[in-house]
Amino acid sequence: MSQSELQDALNSWTEACRSKDVARIMSHYVEDVVAYDAVGPLRFQGRSAYQAHWQACMEMCSGEGRFDPHEPSFNVSADLAVSHYLLHCGGSNDKGELETCWMRVTQCLRRQAGRWLIFHEHFSAPCDMESGKALFDLQP
Repeated sequence: MSQSELQDALNSWTEACRSKDVARIMSHYVEDVVAYDAVGPLRFQGRSAYQAHWQACMEMCSGEGRFDPHEPSFNVSADLAVSHYLLHCGGSNDKGELETCWMRVTQCLRRQAGRWLIFHEHFSAPCDMESGKALFDLQP
């Protein structure tokens, strides 16, 4: 299994996210996905729970959006792979201004029915331990 297949899978997922097509986004996940997102509960279990979260996020972020993986890295062994990268993401606020930040992303994938599908995903933002606030203004 080549890294180019994983890059193609990441590109397809990214385009689905940019287009805000939740059904297409969810086609990149296994049914029993477990996800840790930067927003919401501690854990999402199963595609239907994660789909509801993606839908809410897309409805909250109307207008232009940004979703740009930065220097993805892929580690592959047989039918399992791990990808990690920084993600420059954001959306337009109620004034039409684009607000973005950098997130950290790790995705674990398995080859299933000829496709690389995400079975675990983790989005996070670093935080300041003293203030307890997320550090959304950091740059790579």
